[in-house]
Amino acid sequence: MNILVTGANGFVGKSLGKRVALNGWRVRGTVRYAEQAASLPTGVEVVQIKSIGADTDWSGALSGVDTIVHLAARVHVMNDTSSDPLYAFRQVNVAGTERLARMAATNGVKRFVYISSVKVNGEGCEKPFTEGDIPAPEDPYGVSKWEAEQMLHKVAEDTGLEVVILRPPLIYGPGVKANFLSLFKIVDRGIPLPLASINNHRSLIYLGNFVDAISPCINHPKAAGRTYLVSDGEDVATPELIRRVAAALGRPARLLPLSPSLMRFAGKLFGKSDAVERLVGSLTIDSSKIRRELGWKPPYTMEQGLKETAEWFKKKHGHAKPQKARRETKIQKPF
Repeated sequence: MNILVTGANGFVGKSLGKRVALNGWRVRGTVRYAEQAASLPTGVEVVQIKSIGADTDWSGALSGVDTIVHLAARVHVMNDTSSDPLYAFRQVNVAGTERLARMAATNGVKRFVYISSVKVNGEGCEKPFTEGDIPAPEDPYGVSKWEAEQMLHKVAEDTGLEVVILRPPLIYGPGVKANFLSLFKIVDRGIPLPLASINNHRSLIYLGNFVDAISPCINHPKAAGRTYLVSDGEDVATPELIRRVAAALGRPARLLPLSPSLMRFAGKLFGKSDAVERLVGSLTIDSSKIRRELGWKPPYTMEQGLKETAEWFKKKHGHAKPQKARRETKIQKPF
């Protein structure tokens, strides 16, 4: 099989390129800048696509392709500076995806695997999300992903293109950035975190597990037309996640108690409610559908995934010197 991976130089793309090559499939990857080609795995054919939108010419990347895994997107960012974030997300994630899907169908591509997000379901609820839930995206990124999913189903009806949609939660692993990388840095430096009192549940997925889940979606007959939620299958509370990260780094977990209600109040006060909710709120998913229909099981435990992430972190960012315990000053009593 010939597989096209868009965003091949990204966090997921590089790992997926290696995995697809191991399956014996030929891999073609798109990058935005020519110098990014050097970061791709050996054997990946490179095609430069400078920007993604309604007018992007994908013809140079589609020749002979059987399946597309569409990773390239305008991703969720904190403190978005765009004057109209929803418009910016729609230009890339909806119009750009539709352009690729319709050109793919015209060029004989059989299947289109779209990497969406659990944010299509929402930001969290008391029970695990499933594929049957009514979508309730709350931010421009989630809205654009949901609109892209609907558009792809329309393209499938019009052209016969097989569409498979994956909605992952937070993905972690070697190369991770943003909040998860910040968490590793904080724990490694021994900075106390006021999160001991939180009693929530969060679903995550290790990069190796996610890439493994993409593999059957590329060619499994039962995957056509399906949407799947995927996770490690080990839901953890925020304090437990910090303890596991600390164990992987060989550091103590320094947790202090603070009322979640007080944290939420502070979040509202300083305009950081979304950030606080990701720490104190629950977001879990039920990934039984992909396990049942495609026979998929995550090959790695969360412990293994965090260990691999920790090893990468130590090599890439160094291992901070442990903070020395303060010496108690003894007061000399007069004779």
